[in-house]
Amino acid sequence: MLLQGKTVVVSGVGAGLGHQVAAAVVREGGNAVLGARTEANLAKSAAEIDPDGTHTAHRTTDISDESQCEALAALAVERFGGIDAVVHVAAWDSYFGGIQDADFATWSQVLDVNLLGTLRMTRACLPALKANANGGKAGSGGTGGSVVIIGTQSAVAAPSEVQQAAYAASKGALTSAMYSMARELGPHRIRVNTVLPGWMWGPPVQAFVTFTAHSEGIPEAEVRARLARRMALPDLATDGDVADAAVFFASDRARAITGQSLLVNAGELMR
Repeated sequence: MLLQGKTVVVSGVGAGLGHQVAAAVVREGGNAVLGARTEANLAKSAAEIDPDGTHTAHRTTDISDESQCEALAALAVERFGGIDAVVHVAAWDSYFGGIQDADFATWSQVLDVNLLGTLRMTRACLPALKANANGGKAGSGGTGGSVVIIGTQSAVAAPSEVQQAAYAASKGALTSAMYSMARELGPHRIRVNTVLPGWMWGPPVQAFVTFTAHSEGIPEAEVRARLARRMALPDLATDGDVADAAVFFASDRARAITGQSLLVNAGELMR
């Protein structure tokens, strides 16, 4: 099991990717500490992942509020004794449009959540990440801690079907921040990496396919096939595939990997 005995904080746990990441953590032997703004989503996810509550804990968390970030990190330490990794799924991805019709007040809010919120949550976890990571000496087999950012392929190649300029810009800024954090936190044996999903089959893309099919009067299968035709592999990556990549970065298998971005997109874009 990739995460046996490790504790991972997961922000943004809802019905889609956040749930899949938390489920993968528990499946791989770890403890998942779930945060999101909606208590009902957290409780539902935790009950499905870990019915007896042995390997999960959760707390309502808005990552735009520093004190709530600190409270989620404290819960992980209180319940499981420390933090080995944090996976950042929480994001504002529902604001659409480009530069011509931009409401920059809303852009500022998107940036506050996606960029600064991720950095707030990272900073809240740093004392516990450092404490765990420093338990191993260089060359002794200690593997340190891990910060995993969920970015987006849109930050490096904008899709033609939808405009999400603010979302893409905020995630692109996070990738730039990743490089700085990897250098800053590396001496503490903390790795920082990013997973970049493309068209990811899960609730948001399912909703897009349903809406498009209804708007054009065609079967949903045709819309999905249209998207899949651009992939090197014959179907879309799923939110479970992206979760598996995040778990790999959180695990000891990635002990020598930092400052890297991994596209999980079935080969739509190759770099």
